Amino acid sequence: MTSQYSLTSIGAARIAVKALLDGGVRHTVVSPGSRSAPMAYALAEAEAAGKIQLHVRIDERDAGFTALGLALSTQAPVAVLTTSGTAVGNLLPAVMEANHSAVPVVVISADRPEELHGTGANQTTIQLDLFGDHVRFAVDVPAGDDPQKAVATALYAATGALADTPPGPVQVNLAFRDPLTPADDDALSAAAGHGVFHYDAGPQTLDLPAAPEHLAERRTVVLAGHDAGPVAEAFARAHGLPLLAEPSSNARFGPNAVGPYRVLLEHFGPGSRSPIQRVVLFGRATLSRPVAALLARESVEAAIYQPVPVAWYEAGRRRETPIETLPELAEFAGRGSAEWLDSWLLAGAAAQHALDGVLAGEVLANGPSVGAAVWEHSRGQLVLGSSNGIRDVDLAGQPHTQPIASVYANRGLAGIDGTIATATGVALGSGRETTVLLGDVTFLHDAGGLLLGHGEPVPDLRIVVLNDSGGAIFSLLEHGAVEDSGAYGTAVERLFGTPHSVDISALAAAYGVGHRTVSTTADLTEALKPPLKGRTIVEVRVDRGGLRALHTRIKEAISAAVGQVLTAG
Repeated sequence: MTSQYSLTSIGAARIAVKALLDGGVRHTVVSPGSRSAPMAYALAEAEAAGKIQLHVRIDERDAGFTALGLALSTQAPVAVLTTSGTAVGNLLPAVMEANHSAVPVVVISADRPEELHGTGANQTTIQLDLFGDHVRFAVDVPAGDDPQKAVATALYAATGALADTPPGPVQVNLAFRDPLTPADDDALSAAAGHGVFHYDAGPQTLDLPAAPEHLAERRTVVLAGHDAGPVAEAFARAHGLPLLAEPSSNARFGPNAVGPYRVLLEHFGPGSRSPIQRVVLFGRATLSRPVAALLARESVEAAIYQPVPVAWYEAGRRRETPIETLPELAEFAGRGSAEWLDSWLLAGAAAQHALDGVLAGEVLANGPSVGAAVWEHSRGQLVLGSSNGIRDVDLAGQPHTQPIASVYANRGLAGIDGTIATATGVALGSGRETTVLLGDVTFLHDAGGLLLGHGEPVPDLRIVVLNDSGGAIFSLLEHGAVEDSGAYGTAVERLFGTPHSVDISALAAAYGVGHRTVSTTADLTEALKPPLKGRTIVEVRVDRGGLRALHTRIKEAISAAVGQVLTAG
């Protein structure tokens, strides 16, 4: 054991906080704990000086996802502080998501000093490298050591400054030795009060030069997956190509965007009059099996625009050819003929009209109608939960002429955990009105994310809960056919549907959040109107019993309408 320590715990913590500030950290999420107290006190000093904003969460899992949301909306590194022991492990889901989404979350995990390890001391375990390959960098700082270099290096890695490494989460494991409190003559500054830092880029558009005339005409489609950005829309427009954009691509707008694209792919597949020849992929496409099948077609050449390293796949593990520059991508994609683009736009319009017709015939709200309404009326920022919600928007959300909301979704691993906390972080980071659409199971999984302590900043957040009393997505997968067969009795409903009878209004009241219940699309549209102040839950009661049949009617109506248009063309 070492016998000489140059820094007190509070002294080391102050150095660590200064390094965080120097590295651009302006938001930190703190979960309470004794071993992390030196960092908490040092952060409180920085907040009192107006240099950082703190957010306190009692649940470390929600703390991690709140940090994730803050980093997403501010486009800057955000730190999350925990005490030692299981507290650190609770960050794993958020760290995993941050890894696959390339989000710079900085984990500051407090630890016991070295002499207490291996002794059975309370809340003492192996914390370094707890997150394994999910962090870009992990470092252990022994008690008494200067943490400046470790924190600076961690931020360097978190922001993607290392060669050929995307941004992502990092861990700084700081050991602290008693005393864990400031000196008797220390005190908070009364000068500046709480710092409030917002980043508000808003929805973006982009223009690119028109495709050169020498490019060959090809039947290419532009596929915009999650986080593709407005460059995908601009590229499709410049090259006269149909744009097939997922909601969280932030490219689902413009004259070339096709709404219900995923149900059209079979009409442009092998054996059709105009099969797709090439695909240009921007971002990460994750939502539907028809898109996965398109990318797997041996007859279709595919390229992925990859100007910088990404976190969600390893080189050589996908069949698309990586292309780093837009001129090279232009040579691959070619130009779309007027007939090629028109065929997609006409088919898309016919599909949208057929879809809207089916939904108009439904008296009560359902998943696709809720998705369409939320997509149409959300302003500011929109967060889409995993499972059916984002897929309902993908199916029924009609593309806008211009982007009207910045869209976020945890598509790194597409988990349902931490969605309320993520949306809260997104809203707090920008200070803009934010709507989150999620299912009831996703909502209940993160109900603790509703808890805000007294004095904590309250976001302007509208939480739209599609409540069908269970998990409806499984009825649209192969499990629905198993249930229809009756061969497994009620097992599918119990194991996958997970029915419940939770009173969401009572839950909202317990957390002090506003609540209203709607059952029709018209009532939902009214509930989505501004202004929005504080937090409110809009619970949309729907029946999932007929969901599988509804999707069948939608597909049949679209197939008939599109078939007529393409045959006439």
